[in-house]
Amino acid sequence: MKALIPSGGAGTRLRPITHTSAKQLVPVANKPILSYALEALAQAGIREVGLVVGDTAEEIRDFVGDGAAWGLEVTYIPQEAPLGLAHTVLISREFLGEDDFVMYLGDNMLKGGITRLVDAFHEHRPSAQILLARVHDPQRFGVAELDGERIVRLIEKPQQPPSDLALVGVYLFTPAIHEAVRAIKPSGRGELEITDAIQYLIDAGHEVRPHLVDGWWKDTGKLEDLLEANRLIMEDMEEERSGTADDSSRLVGTVVLQEGARVENTTIRGPAVIGRRVRVVDSFIGPYTSIGDECTIEDSEIEHSVIMERCVVRGMHRLEDSLLGKEVTVERSDDKPKAYRLMVGDHGRVGVI
Repeated sequence: MKALIPSGGAGTRLRPITHTSAKQLVPVANKPILSYALEALAQAGIREVGLVVGDTAEEIRDFVGDGAAWGLEVTYIPQEAPLGLAHTVLISREFLGEDDFVMYLGDNMLKGGITRLVDAFHEHRPSAQILLARVHDPQRFGVAELDGERIVRLIEKPQQPPSDLALVGVYLFTPAIHEAVRAIKPSGRGELEITDAIQYLIDAGHEVRPHLVDGWWKDTGKLEDLLEANRLIMEDMEEERSGTADDSSRLVGTVVLQEGARVENTTIRGPAVIGRRVRVVDSFIGPYTSIGDECTIEDSEIEHSVIMERCVVRGMHRLEDSLLGKEVTVERSDDKPKAYRLMVGDHGRVGVI
């Protein structure tokens, strides 16, 4: 079995972060989202992976390389534009050959990986097996309608959902899917939808099996879901203290201090991750906060936030539910006259009091 990871999307819901970074490389608990997918595939015994890449191909290549860090062999498949998930299957035909494969969306995260899903597929070997999760807002997702153990209909973002079972971004296919992706037409948004290809299989009499998520699943395309994934990953973290904290600091709960991190006169209440060569002084770091490498945090309070590498935060009381991109400076100014002074990129959001 091979794997296909679509990683060419524009990440519009995480702008402005994704104007300059691949959404699959935004960190969760100080580790890029894509690395969780690669780990899950390796744990399931898959070795050959096709990475479909677009405008952020160079950044993804720099991070993944040849895949050897995960015990994988990675082939890069360029996609000229994000034309739909079924389109990624269409352009990957040569790589996939006649092998069964799992398609794992590069910005999705699953607790517990996909080993059980892969085992169930090998046992029954339907033409397609799709992972489903119960959600509170099925209007946001592709939704499955079931008749017992059989999927009878898939609907993309329905106004009146027939169920609360959303399609998770993990699918398993036999080569039967190749006929389906060639047969379907672009949707109203101009994309070849994987839901349409799976519906083609259903209508043609192929077996399409559901598999319900055992643990949690997150599509990290929105800020709220990214922060929630950060929280969920941190709940299962193990403590690490490679960095240093002075005697006037307090570390409470599960705290990861990575190599070269220095904590001075600061309280950190975990779970929290402090990256490599980070300096935290006279501050409070609250639960569910991850701070990327080479950041400086001074005289600030931060909680339930993701801070990417090389940021500077000074005099902020208080920062929460936030995502800061690379090399961002946020600081309180004593200049007169008193005023908010902002430089915010396209699609940015700022909350002030």
